[in-house]
Amino acid sequence: MATMRAVLIKDGQGPVENLYIGETEKPAPKEGQVLVKIVAFGLNRMDLSQREGRYPVPPGASAILGVEFSGHVEQVGLGVSKWSQGDEVFGLAAGVSEAATKYAQVSDGLTVAYQVIVKYGELNEGDDVLVHAGASGVGVAAIQIARTYGARTVTATASSNEKLDWLLSIPNGATHVANYKSEDFSERVNEVTNGKGVDIVVDFVGRTHWEKNINSLAFDGRMILLSFLSGSEVPSVNLTPILYKRLKIQGSTLRSRSLQYQCELVNSVTFQDIVAKITGSEGNGPIRTYIHEVVYPWTNIQEAHKEMAENNNRGKIVCMVS
Repeated sequence: MATMRAVLIKDGQGPVENLYIGETEKPAPKEGQVLVKIVAFGLNRMDLSQREGRYPVPPGASAILGVEFSGHVEQVGLGVSKWSQGDEVFGLAAGVSEAATKYAQVSDGLTVAYQVIVKYGELNEGDDVLVHAGASGVGVAAIQIARTYGARTVTATASSNEKLDWLLSIPNGATHVANYKSEDFSERVNEVTNGKGVDIVVDFVGRTHWEKNINSLAFDGRMILLSFLSGSEVPSVNLTPILYKRLKIQGSTLRSRSLQYQCELVNSVTFQDIVAKITGSEGNGPIRTYIHEVVYPWTNIQEAHKEMAENNNRGKIVCMVS
């Protein structure tokens, strides 16, 4: 049996100290798949939740941590004509290791941001948008996509003034900000929109933000829920505003969606247009990738998890495989 190294969890779940690099079975590409040699991978909140036993792995997916990666094609399965050995690729996998089976050329933060702003958020030119966790990988991508495709204002929330200043400073960054720890972001939103409210809310937080999110939404507003970092149960909910403001509330996942759905998503005309607009942080594209100031060797995976758990990152936390 061929083996490879991967980020594994002692006892299947537990504290950050349970993470280690170990040997596991190496996959072989099936028909229509390629095997990718991983060079770098991005950290996501689902990785922390999965490690803690709070994120059930979708049926058929690997229990290996990690979904977002870049690397080069190592082996090509039957029926694959678009990719060749040695091609540089980025994308999503069921689990990140030294090697991973790859289906489509996508990035988790970018794809989720496209899904919530364009597909579910139904962004129209002139819309007002509220993005929580603005300094996260998904948050930064969502802000830039909204700005690029015609949003009138994008208000971002974060936990520190340092993050908020950064979001205001980057090209196509937030137009307005709110520190959710020290101010009521719904009041800020209503000030920015002259009382109208926002057309789209992108929320990762859940319980503590629920009422203020509803207050922030305009008539016919759309709220997309990505996670519940503060909890998933709201003790008391007044349904009246949902009815009279004609609100649409949408849950959003990606990893558990079918291969067909993911392929259709990334092959859409708008998504491919977004990909064509991306450059690095020092480039001149309207949508740029921002990497957290510390890039971790994957042998320091415990430190990377701690950094995300403490909400210290601005942009994507990336680990390099050596």
